[in-house]
Amino acid sequence: MNKSMLAVLAFAAAVTACGGGGESESTGPTVNGVSDTEIVIGSQNDLSGPVAILGVDIINAARQRFEQANDAGGIHGRKIRFVVEDAQYQLPKAIQATNKLVNRDKIFAMFLSMGTPMNNATMQTLFEANVPNLFPVSGGRQMVEPFHRMQFTGRGIYYDEVRAGVRYFVEERGAENVCTMYQDTDFGIETFEAARDQLEAMGKELVAVSAHKPTDTEFTAAVLKMREADCDVIMMGTIYKDTILIFEAARKMGWDDVAFVGQNASYSKAVAEPETGSAEGYFVFAHIAVIYEDSEKTPEVQAWFDDYVERYGVQPGYAAIEAYRNTDALVKALELAGPDLNVDGLIAALESMDEYTDIFGNRMTFGPQDHKGVDESFLLVVQDKRWVKLDESISY
Repeated sequence: MNKSMLAVLAFAAAVTACGGGGESESTGPTVNGVSDTEIVIGSQNDLSGPVAILGVDIINAARQRFEQANDAGGIHGRKIRFVVEDAQYQLPKAIQATNKLVNRDKIFAMFLSMGTPMNNATMQTLFEANVPNLFPVSGGRQMVEPFHRMQFTGRGIYYDEVRAGVRYFVEERGAENVCTMYQDTDFGIETFEAARDQLEAMGKELVAVSAHKPTDTEFTAAVLKMREADCDVIMMGTIYKDTILIFEAARKMGWDDVAFVGQNASYSKAVAEPETGSAEGYFVFAHIAVIYEDSEKTPEVQAWFDDYVERYGVQPGYAAIEAYRNTDALVKALELAGPDLNVDGLIAALESMDEYTDIFGNRMTFGPQDHKGVDESFLLVVQDKRWVKLDESISY
């Protein structure tokens, strides 16, 4: 038993010993989302908007793991009720959904909340209601900075990934003219700032910059600007549709001697698979490798893959792997927190998970002052419309 686990047990014993200290330390009616029979977990996500291709995968995988836990008897006799609101990757709807989940559904925790702008706008509401924000679908710096005991993340931070990516392509691949194309949102600005800051640290400057709205569909002029600037690497602060449209614009003008480089947000099978082959050679830094039907798998992973296909009729993508991993970590933390469940107990349980490894072989590490589970990413590239993991990795 490791030291962190002993700390959790000691914490649980202290809470039990202080049971007369007030209702907030018990699982009575003052603990929102926890009753004798259920634990209510909430999520605002995108099930029908511009990044629904990720959101649906995420929610499917989370439901899969929660249902497995419920079928096995639940968490100390409680079943998990997962309440999902479709905010369609729209800020006003995300705020409305969060208010509904907190005030009407009385959720115990927010989980897999979609989008950097949406998380930034709703975190304070959650924290004021004593609702932890767990494993948001965002790599924004605000998910870990400044440190907040009520927030845990399980993905790479965009800013760190982009800075490490710029350093790698300049130092290891000889890039000279670094540029950036990004959505003019909290998410996209992270890419711009990271590329700018890393180049400044290396005594260089961004050669060209292009920002666009998430709803923009025409990128010919923006790509032409990049080409005329002689960019040899373009750091991408894009997600799904804008990523593909930028590639299509570059393909149509015959521009193929440039490296496009992204991160988690644009890492999906759909980005790699356009029939035109426009995504060939696209690089991303991400902390999980996608699994295909013909990928070599352990028996446990094959069983997960088959179960997902049977449940939902589609193959799981990268987002499903990440979501299943995060849901499994949450289930294990709820179990560790014990039968007298409260927010402090859950936080202590998560902080004790300094050696968590999922069924896919991916690791996360947490501690009392470390709620950022990931600090290394792989380099992947699109080859023959598939993501291929390369040997290179980056730490940050």
